[in-house]
Parts: sequence; structure tokens; C-alpha cells
Amino acid sequence: MADYSINAVTRRAVFSGSAGTGPYAFTFEILSQTDLAVYFNAQVLTLTTDYTVTINANGTGSVTIVVGTNVPTTPDADDQIVIVGGRDIERTTDFVTAGDLRAASLNEQLDSQIIMIQQISEESSRGMRAPVFDPALVADGGVVDMTLPAKASRAGKTLAFDSNGNPVVGEDIGNWRGDWAAATSYTVRDLVKDASNYNVYRCNTAHTSSGTTPISSNADSAKWDLVVDAAYAATQATNAAASASAAATSATNSATSASSAASSASSASSSASSASTAQTAAEAAQAAAELALDNFTDTYLGAFASDPTVDNDGNALTTGDLYFNTTSNELKVYNGSAWQTAAVSTAGLLTSANNLSDVASAATAIANLGISATAAELNVLDGITASTAELNYTDGVTSAIQTQLDAKLALAGGTLTGAAIGSTDTDTTNTGNVTLDFSANQNFVLTLTGNVTLDNPTTEQVGQSGFIVFIQDGTGGRTVSLGTDYETAGGAGITLSSAASTTDIVPYVVAASGRILLGAPQLAFA
Repeated sequence: MADYSINAVTRRAVFSGSAGTGPYAFTFEILSQTDLAVYFNAQVLTLTTDYTVTINANGTGSVTIVVGTNVPTTPDADDQIVIVGGRDIERTTDFVTAGDLRAASLNEQLDSQIIMIQQISEESSRGMRAPVFDPALVADGGVVDMTLPAKASRAGKTLAFDSNGNPVVGEDIGNWRGDWAAATSYTVRDLVKDASNYNVYRCNTAHTSSGTTPISSNADSAKWDLVVDAAYAATQATNAAASASAAATSATNSATSASSAASSASSASSSASSASTAQTAAEAAQAAAELALDNFTDTYLGAFASDPTVDNDGNALTTGDLYFNTTSNELKVYNGSAWQTAAVSTAGLLTSANNLSDVASAATAIANLGISATAAELNVLDGITASTAELNYTDGVTSAIQTQLDAKLALAGGTLTGAAIGSTDTDTTNTGNVTLDFSANQNFVLTLTGNVTLDNPTTEQVGQSGFIVFIQDGTGGRTVSLGTDYETAGGAGITLSSAASTTDIVPYVVAASGRILLGAPQLAFA
């Protein structure tokens, strides 16, 4: 028999499973191994099968978990072990009249009583109860009555409290379960969405689902109540859009119908409601346009006297951002760490249309090119004009000088010429690998008839800029992959509109050889 004290402690201990199988020590006294109840998460365990108990000399002890059916794997930090008092509330020993009254027997009975009282105290402390400082109970002449409403009244309802703080029946509740799915157990008041038409239903009969959507034609349709009719809402939205269009037409006609306004007062009253709907639609369109403008101005920042450090919204700069420097009259692009010139002024540059006639001094140009020539030959060169025939002029020029002229005056292969500036390549069929010719065109319009990979070009020129337009064909969903020369912010690639026949505009600038910086799709058109 126990000969130790039963101390004033809570008969409950909670542990994480970080100690694995244990042991897990408890500090309240027990008389036998059966005085405990042990839980692994929410699973009550069985003595010997799922755990063992060691009792110390002072009545405290520890529990060691046994891995098996109810504890399938060794507990870890994500698991919870709960040890709680579990002595049966009973008395199995009786003192016989005129029999022995032993101290050990009395101690055992009294210890059992204290253990059971502590057990009940611990359990009641986890229940919902009014605080000590509440007003008096109804039975004592007060207003507090913590008795729950009858089962029939509270079933399927929330618990609420009246002005006196007493429990009353609240509102009906539902549990959101997301999209309806087959082979799923649903209970009363579960809420689901029919993914085929976006209708929302509430379960009125517990069941395991089967079949397919729509729920309205499912064999279990009677077990669901329609809460939100999305199909009807869509029809009403279409009707509202039609009404808005009609209202806009009516507004135009009303300007020329002022003379008959008096006789049309009744019709005008009806049109007012439609006009209000049209206004709402116009405001939504305005908001969308403002958002598109904001997205555009986040990439093209406008004109500044010096390099900006943030975009127009105060956010960090991103690769591909553009602005015009009013001090140097240059278009600049942000390469991810610094601003660099994307386009420069043409002042002082030679133009192809002048065929070298704008060279200040032919003799100086010849000398700078490192060409040796006699005075007579230089005089001949001074007379060269911009025509093709004169560029081929050889009278008085040695064959060696002519060869050097041909080499120096020839257009370098791959140089962006006047024909390419402002020109647009329109390709109506694009699928597979595509290589853009930057020496022939500045802008590109690609109709996507399949998934496309933009291979690395070799014809781009530093400072060249323009746009690439991607048009989805009638199928839509076409994607564009990029060669390593094409760079996007964070290496994320470009994400195009996927709907059929939609259009995305992507700006670009050539920052260096082998570095074509792409902005995010700025404008999308249906």
C-alpha cells in the first residue's frame, strides 16, 4: 500500500513528441499503473500495448511509448503526448463492522478520494464556466443561468449569449469545403462550389459524393440546397451590359429629343436606372485604364534632369525601365544595377542618305582612316559627292587607294541601316525556333501558331530599341521561351495572355552585344 502524500498538483502533463518514445515524466502521485490515461495526439492509448508505466517510490513516475498500431511511427516534435489522471471513480473496499480498521486501509481509501477529487477538478477546469466575479445565479436571486438551451433548439446552431451573458441559440452555420469532388464525405451544412458553373450549394443530407458535376444533374442533387446561382447572376450581368449599351444610345438620342422630353418623362425615368448601370461600367473601365497607365508609367518613367533612383510609385527600379534625360537629351535604360544610354542625338552623325557628303573634310577623313594618297589623289577625293557612281570614281586614284576606299566606305556587315530604322517585320505563322533579324527590322509582329523559342540573334546593334508584338492564334495558350541573349527582370521570362486572339506588346532595348533587355508585357488587347 502507498505510504506517501498526495500533493496539491494538476493531474495532467502535456509534452511534444520531441523525446521520441520517452520516457515522459509526470509529477502527480498515482497508486497504480491504471490511474493514468495516455493520448498520442487525439488517439487514446492502451496500457502495455501502446505504453508502459514506471512508478517511483514517491508515487510519481514516467510513461514510455510503444510503437505499434496506435502509434505507427516514433513520435517527433510535431506530435503531442498527454498524460492525465484516469483512476476509475469507484470504491471497491468496505470496512466490516467489528473488523480490523487498519491505518494502511484508511490511507488507501483517503488517497483514492483525493486522487479522484483532483481528477474531477482538472477535468472541470477545461470546461466552459462563468468567472467567479460574475453576478449571482438565478437560484440565488441573480440573473446568471449557464444552462444550455434544449437539444432540439440548439442542434445545428451556433452558441450565443444574451444581454445577461446567458447561453442562447445562435445562427445556423456552414463549413466551406471548396470545390465539390467525387468520393468525398460531406456532412450537413457543408458549403461547396460547383466548378463547372460556379454555383454554391449547402449540404442538407450527410453522404459520400459520387458522379460528376454539375451538381444540379448529379444523382445526389436532392442532398444539396442551392445558395448562390452563379449562372443566373451571369445572365443578369449580360442583361445589365446590354442595358448599359442601350442606355448609352438613349443618352445620345435624348440630346436631340429635348422638345419631346415632357411627353417622355415616364420613359426617361426608366432610362435613369439603366444610365446608372452604365456609369458604374464606365467607372470600372476608367479604373482599368488607370491601372494600365500606372503599369506603363512604372516602366517608362518620363523625363528627368538626372537619373531617378525609384519608379513613379516610389518602388525599386527594375531591369528594362526607361526615361528621357533632359540634361543630356538621351533615352536611358536601367540594366538592373545602373542607367545606361539607349538612344543618342543624331547631331553630328553621318547619314546614309547623304552618301558621305556631310564629311567636313574628305582629306582629313582619308588621313584618319590611315589611307596613303598623293596630293593629286586627295584632290580627287575632295571632289567625291554622295552619288554611288562617284563613290566608284577611279580617275586619278591608284588601284591601291581604290581598294582602301572600297574597304573603308563599304557598309559594315550587320550594321543597322536606314532601311531597318522604323521598319516592322510582320510574321503570320510562327512555331518552333524563330530568329529575329535586327539588322533588317526594328519592330516585330509575331502571330503564334504554336509554342515558340526565340533563338539568340547575331544582328542586334547596341542602343537599338523597339517592340515585339505577340498575337495568340485562334487556339491560344501559346508560350514563348527565350534564348540566353534575351534578359528579363529576375530571369522570370515573359508571361503572355493565354486567351485566343489576344495581343501583348513587349518593349526591348539592346544594352550590349548578346544582351537584349525585355520589359514586361505592357499592354494586352483582347
